[in-house]
Amino acid sequence: MTAVKYSRVLLKLSGEAFSGNTDYGIDAPTVTRIAKQLRQVMDMGVAIAIVVGGGNIWRGAKAAQDGIDRVTADYAGMLATIINALALQDALEREGVVTRTLSAIDVQQIAEPYIRRRAIRHLEKGRAVILAAGTGNPYMTTDTAAALRAVEIEADVLLMAKNNIDGVYSADPLKDPNAKKFAHLTFLEAINMRLQVMDTTALSLCLENKLPIIVFDLQAERSIQQAIIGEPIGTLITGEN
Repeated sequence: MTAVKYSRVLLKLSGEAFSGNTDYGIDAPTVTRIAKQLRQVMDMGVAIAIVVGGGNIWRGAKAAQDGIDRVTADYAGMLATIINALALQDALEREGVVTRTLSAIDVQQIAEPYIRRRAIRHLEKGRAVILAAGTGNPYMTTDTAAALRAVEIEADVLLMAKNNIDGVYSADPLKDPNAKKFAHLTFLEAINMRLQVMDTTALSLCLENKLPIIVFDLQAERSIQQAIIGEPIGTLITGEN
């Protein structure tokens, strides 16, 4: 069995990861492919928790710009993440992976409440843990939720899966052909250069807790496995050069 560098990881999946190459909603083949990758990772003995976004269904910040109350818009976004979580849970269970979905807001008919010790216990029992509804608070992004949950469950690394972008660039590589890709960054460099890796609150939380981040392209074959065994992939963000 290939040796792994990180034995407990938190994977952040954006809402866009669920839509694949479509503009909106959930693309079932894409979710199945993600589930197969996650099963392979768990077969390597890695404990994995997944924080899901909801941007493929609803964007709270955009809705607020359109006139909807920001708090209401953000709670609607949390519900969107729960929809994605259920789709991923179903795909994982079809792959034979025992899965538990934990939600930061109370939806007891379809998900367990998020309790830190419960989440850790599920990981110790070899279950995939899906964390939905962000932090349960408005004005907080799912990036912040990913950083917070990673620290809480004592993850070794935070994996930031992007959709068709293979790391952190000096500018948007889809718009600027001269954008430079970074193989390594420090947290302070990412914050000071305003590279939009994730929001500043999330980066600061990782900095304070010395939690490394790997930003990579989810669409690349075996990308999650490569990150976990320590192969160079995407962009590594740490506290030191």
